[in-house]
Amino acid sequence: MRQNYTEQLMDLNQDILNLGAMAEKILDMSIKALLEKDEALAQEVISFENEIDKVELELEAKAIRLIALQQPMAKDLRRIIGIIKMINDLERVGDLSENIAEIVIKIGKDKFVKPLVDIPKMAEITKKMIRLSLDCYVKEDVALAKEVFDMDDVVDDLYKEIYTELLNLFSKDVSIMDQVVDLLFIGRYLERVADHATNICEHVNYIVTGEQSF
Repeated sequence: MRQNYTEQLMDLNQDILNLGAMAEKILDMSIKALLEKDEALAQEVISFENEIDKVELELEAKAIRLIALQQPMAKDLRRIIGIIKMINDLERVGDLSENIAEIVIKIGKDKFVKPLVDIPKMAEITKKMIRLSLDCYVKEDVALAKEVFDMDDVVDDLYKEIYTELLNLFSKDVSIMDQVVDLLFIGRYLERVADHATNICEHVNYIVTGEQSF
């Protein structure tokens, strides 16, 4: 029984890493679709998000079943609870990527109101945050988790720059309002992705130390 439990827990560990890879992939796809104005790729993002939803439900059920049948204690219990929370955060990354894809379809082939510079920067940082947050989980590295957590400030600062620049453009030309709003939403979605990466870092801290926050 104990060996079976250990194997199930190892499987769950691998499952959350696979879901993390899916989250990173869908975010990358959505940003690529935006930069290339690729509506077909945006549609692929929407389809892929449905796959992520299915995986989320399967993993949650697996984790809950493991708690119910094995009644883990101490760190193992914290790990499974942390994984359940991480599943939700990674699924939300999929949702936010889908939101970006929907905006890509809405914008279509229209010319951007400005060259996209800070949005791709935000995307690269958020993808890195997701990847590193999962590295923190694998390594149980609380110090690295705190470093990733602090990267959120950089993302927030970039969003503020985007917000200010787009509003300045809008003040000079109200006809661009729709796309200004769309790009602001994309910036906001990326900011939320970064927030979910920081959540994962907090879950890692909880698993390792038992503390809810740094």
